[in-house]
This record gives sequence, C-alpha cells and structure tokens, in this order.
Amino acid sequence: MKQFLKTNVNTPIEYISSGLFVSSEPWTHTKRNISSYEVIIGVKKTLYIMQEDVRYEVKPGDILLLLPNHTHQGYKVCDPGVSFYWCHFYCSNYFAMIDDNTMEEEVLSFRSNPDYQRSNPHIFIPIYSVPSSIERINILFNQLLDVANANYYNNRSVDYFVTSLLIEISEQALTNFQTTKEKTKADKNLVKIVEWIRIHAMDTLSVTSIAERFNYNQDYLSRVFKQKHGINIQVYIHILKLSKAKELLTTTSLGIKEIAHLIGISDEKYFMKLFKKYEKVTPTEFRKAYYRTHLNNQ
Repeated sequence: MKQFLKTNVNTPIEYISSGLFVSSEPWTHTKRNISSYEVIIGVKKTLYIMQEDVRYEVKPGDILLLLPNHTHQGYKVCDPGVSFYWCHFYCSNYFAMIDDNTMEEEVLSFRSNPDYQRSNPHIFIPIYSVPSSIERINILFNQLLDVANANYYNNRSVDYFVTSLLIEISEQALTNFQTTKEKTKADKNLVKIVEWIRIHAMDTLSVTSIAERFNYNQDYLSRVFKQKHGINIQVYIHILKLSKAKELLTTTSLGIKEIAHLIGISDEKYFMKLFKKYEKVTPTEFRKAYYRTHLNNQ
C-alpha cells in the first residue's frame, strides 16, 4: 500500500541543504539514519537505494522521499554517471503519514468541495512517485539551487522555494491520483491520451492528429479534455513544450534555436513569441535569472 506524507504549509517548510549529486565512477549510497526528510529526484541513470526493508530504483524523473529516523542505504552499485537532485528539510508544523484509503478521502474532498480546496493548508508527498510533468519540478529545483547559493541577506527565501517545490510535487500527485469512483473506461482512455501527449509533446502535434490517432471526434475530444483539465489540448501541448524549454534553458548552454528545434518548433521566432506569451519574459531573460548550481560527488 502506498504511503504519503501529509504536512501543513501555512508556514514554510524549513530548508536545510540541497544539491545535484553526480558520480563519474561506480557508486553505492552509504548507510545512514538522519533526523531530516530528504527528497531525491532522479536525473541520469538509476539510483539503487532502500529505506528500511523496501528497495527502490530511482530512475530519471522518479521522486523518492526518505523519512527521518529511518535507515536507508544503497543495495546495488550504481553505474558511472548516476546523478540526482537532493534536498534535506524539516517539517516544523503538523505532519502525518497516511495510506491510500485516507488519501482517497482527501482527494474526494478536494474535488467535491471547492471551498475546502481553497482553504486547505496541507500538501501530500508520495514516498515514491513518477510525476507526469517532471520538467516543472526540475525547473523549480534549479530555482531552489540558485537561491540557496545566492547568499541572500534574508535566508528565509530558500524556505519558500523548497515549499513551492513540495507544493508542485503534491499538486501533481493529487492531479494524477485516481480514486476508485473515477476509474471509468472514459477516464482511463483520457489518461492514456494525456500520457501519450506528454511522451510525444516534443513532436509536431495537432488536435486533429491526436483525435485521429485515438479514433475520437476532434470537437468531442477537445470538449472532454477541457472539462477534465480546465484547458484545451493545444494549450496543454504548449505548456509541455515550454516546460521542457525552461528546463533546457536552466540546465544547458544550448542556443535558443537549438532548444526550439528540440521541443518540436522549427520557427525560432515563433518559439520566442510563444515563450513571451506564456512566461511574460523572453527565453534569454529567463535563462539569465537562474544560473547558480551546487554540485557534489561525495
């Protein structure tokens, strides 16, 4: 049965430290038992780590939450080149571990009572998850690293950034959580379509081609998609492309034209126009805002 950390974020999470781990040699995680939480996000290769008696393979895009006062250690040698983001933090407010059944009750409350959703002070972090929009999480983590290494006069800023990161992880977990009452055939088909779009978002896509691929009427698919997700399919595709573009802008030195090509936009000017429309800044301005990164290999 899956477990989730439920914690209150009326005041920010307490940040301890963070970084990007990179190993150029075969490497095994040391055995340890610490007093803080640690969130790990796979970047390259596979991290083999166990928490108490449960073994995990943290692949690129996977997220693992390590709990305080639990023993965790590597159980297999990781390949050279393994890398992952890591962040230690404390939950100074209310927190509890909940199971699938309790999580389902929470999700049903959110979806049936908008007022409860607006006033809800909690976030929910799965012990292990594979988010559908890992690019958004990677961007937030790079922003966290940037602020953590910026030597601000007010160091509370990094607490708010780690809180924002955890809120994003929670939002994706809640959005993708399927309750037993929602697992209809239509819901399952839409989940497949959304996942296919996510995987192929860097290709040249259109609503027409997607509808044809899944044997849907274009207008019907557009209407159902918007009812379920609150945005139309084309906007969803744009968001995915730009999320990847923002990740490339903050983690690589690729040129704007190269990035546009990688996300499936052949016209560099159209890419810049689209980026400015959604992000309110140019790609170059966005890149200049985030450039500091903490690397470690120990």
